[in-house]
Amino acid sequence: MRYVSTRGSAPILGFADTVLAGLATDGGLYIPETWPPAPEHISADYPTLAAGVMAPYIGEEVSTTDLANLCSGAYSTFRDPRVTPLVPLEQGHWMLELFHGPTLAFKDVALQFLGKLFDHLLEERDERITIVGATSGDTGSAAIDGVKNCSRVKIVILYPHGRVSDVQRRQMTTINSPNVKTLAVDGTFDDCQDLVKAMFNHAEFRDRHRLSAVNSINWARIMAQVVYYFSAIQQVAANGESINNGVSFSVPTGNFGNVLSGWIARQMGAPIRNLVVGSNANDILTRFFETQEMRARDVVPTLSPSMDIQVSSNFERLLFEMNGRDGGLTTEQLQRFRTVGAFAVEADQYAKWLAPVFRAARCDDEQTTAMIRDVFESTGQMIDPHTAVGVLGGRTFQEDGVPMVTLATAHAAKFPDAVERATGKRPELPAHMADLFDRPEWVTRVDNDLAAVEAEVASVSGL
Repeated sequence: MRYVSTRGSAPILGFADTVLAGLATDGGLYIPETWPPAPEHISADYPTLAAGVMAPYIGEEVSTTDLANLCSGAYSTFRDPRVTPLVPLEQGHWMLELFHGPTLAFKDVALQFLGKLFDHLLEERDERITIVGATSGDTGSAAIDGVKNCSRVKIVILYPHGRVSDVQRRQMTTINSPNVKTLAVDGTFDDCQDLVKAMFNHAEFRDRHRLSAVNSINWARIMAQVVYYFSAIQQVAANGESINNGVSFSVPTGNFGNVLSGWIARQMGAPIRNLVVGSNANDILTRFFETQEMRARDVVPTLSPSMDIQVSSNFERLLFEMNGRDGGLTTEQLQRFRTVGAFAVEADQYAKWLAPVFRAARCDDEQTTAMIRDVFESTGQMIDPHTAVGVLGGRTFQEDGVPMVTLATAHAAKFPDAVERATGKRPELPAHMADLFDRPEWVTRVDNDLAAVEAEVASVSGL
């Protein structure tokens, strides 16, 4: 399998080079040249399923035995043996719990694997890298946990100061490891994301410090998330639901990576009917699906901070596909978005690529609180604010005869204030994190300034 950039001018790479590069040298995102079919035989054992789904994207660059061992090691850290268990919510509506990993968020599913993959590839090449990532809440802690024991990796995570939950922050800042640094940036998540992209586009700095990416601009993140869509469909069928009309998924969406993984699973042949994109008050994606125009507004803080985004990086991969894989056209549209804050897609593009699959819903803070309360009162289950956005979207677009699966993207205890306000009960952290608020923090406050951030990255890279 070879990988091309969405901007069209970066070198075509193999799998390992794509993973270690993260962002393409032309500023684009890497995407496979073709979408392979899913394996004919899907295992119920999650590590085996993961190896089977990901193998076509990896080719011969990682042996079958090594890939099986990487998957087995990655998913041994999850608190549920099913890794991503499916639980009933209401008639025909299920939740896929993606929060049983070490940091209680769906990012663990990909990043536990990616950490082990990095170590494997770097050991083979006798190389070292510096990972730089931006987080709106969950990616940072999951990335740090995934690589904190990697001997060949240093990691620097940027997060927007005051715009993540206390649990999310402490999961990053309480890790006292010589290869880990967290930076609290005075700005929004979009500012953090821009700083990371600027560093990757600063060629001399990127090469000197061997920068690599761990957030969802890295293809391996998207690839690993494809797996649980197949697992969910398999579990739906095992629970006696008919999948003859397909299965729909409702996905709380910020950077578009999670729902894009569902679209890729569909391209591989998974029987996915609809993908519901769930937005909070920062509803740029929902407005796009309503108007076919992507138009940025100011970011507003919400109860679901991981979705407080106006630049959804992974939409670029889908846009590239919609443009007939024309990198020049994709570059032109994204430059227009950066310059004037808006771009539109043609009606025929929307009709062909998006209208048959995607639906979109929005859920403000008041609705989010009401949804958390309603689910708790009707089922006894506590859900976090992001999952609440997904549940609203799932209920809005549920169809008779089509199972709906809402992705439960984070444990309720990551957002205890919002959940307690809605339910009157405070969700407890799992035992392995019970002392989180007693641990000391290590964090560096930094201006929203490229030179200042690059100085901090240089201080930790050692390269």
